[in-house]
Amino acid sequence: MANEARDTFVVGLRNAHAMEIQARELMERQSERLDEYPEVKAKLTAHLQETNEQLKRLEKCLEACGESTSSLKDTAQSMMANVQAMAHATAGDEILKNTFANNAFENFEIAAYKSLLALCTAAGIAEAKGPLETSLKEEQRMASWIDSNVEKVTMEYLSHQRQAA
Repeated sequence: MANEARDTFVVGLRNAHAMEIQARELMERQSERLDEYPEVKAKLTAHLQETNEQLKRLEKCLEACGESTSSLKDTAQSMMANVQAMAHATAGDEILKNTFANNAFENFEIAAYKSLLALCTAAGIAEAKGPLETSLKEEQRMASWIDSNVEKVTMEYLSHQRQAA
């Protein structure tokens, strides 16, 4: 059981690392285009710093297991993020599409960290619990902020539309 749990944990860590690579790329692309939404830009910029720390934590967890990241998964997720960002950039309501997608993505990240935390003990990697809990809390804070600001962002978008008309 321990080997299966450890193997699943390592795969999960690699998947989470690729997920955070995707998140980083998305936030970098989005923040380049948020000058009309300074509060959203500031929050994304702050969460981008957290994401970079999350990547370091995941790399340390993998090292503790004697493993490394998956270049293939990381590259694939990076490419997917850039394609998604380009697709949203062509939309007139880009800020709304990004807000909805970010809300979903944050909740995906929360589920991934909860899964990893569930595997820690079974995998015999208890030292990973603290760093993973820190990342989970960061994702929960960001998800909560997005959720509580959907209406505000929507109304800001509408205000910008009225001013442009």
